[in-house]
Amino acid sequence: MSENPLEFREHAEHAEHAAEAHDPLITRVSITIAVLAVVTAIVGSVESLETAGAILESNKATLNQGLASDQWAYYQAKGIKKRLDEMAAAAGGPGAQKAAEKAKQEGEDQKEITNKAKELEKERDEARASADAHEARHPKLTLAAALLQISIAISTVAIITRRQWPWFTALGAGGLGIAAAVSAFLF
Repeated sequence: MSENPLEFREHAEHAEHAAEAHDPLITRVSITIAVLAVVTAIVGSVESLETAGAILESNKATLNQGLASDQWAYYQAKGIKKRLDEMAAAAGGPGAQKAAEKAKQEGEDQKEITNKAKELEKERDEARASADAHEARHPKLTLAAALLQISIAISTVAIITRRQWPWFTALGAGGLGIAAAVSAFLF
């Protein structure tokens, strides 16, 4: 979406010329252009926010995946320590009781680590789902912005030619653009 300030200045100039011409069609078309320009700017901003949201949520998912992987690696390390302590306890000797207690503690630690890893995986899945939702809206918002920009251009043709049919076509394209933007959040 173009957010060029000169583009919006151009639309304002068309409105000024319409006011000077005192032509009702030109006035209506100029007002339409102003409204479409505002709606286009809003849709473009929402489109940018959706893109940023998708990137942010994807980053969260990646971070949580890394943290979960770290927890699973820690789980495995605790498992190895547990097994070594179990073997030491089974071998008997003066440190057997202490080794058995350490093995039991390692097993309890593994349960906590498992819960933490699963929580991080859940957060990863939620972030991925959110990123997917943002990404799904983006194409519809891009289409909406394009249709709205096209409707502004066609409206300008109505001013230049002083004919109604381009204005009606622009209204239709603008309506489709608004419908596409709304559908991005409904479907």
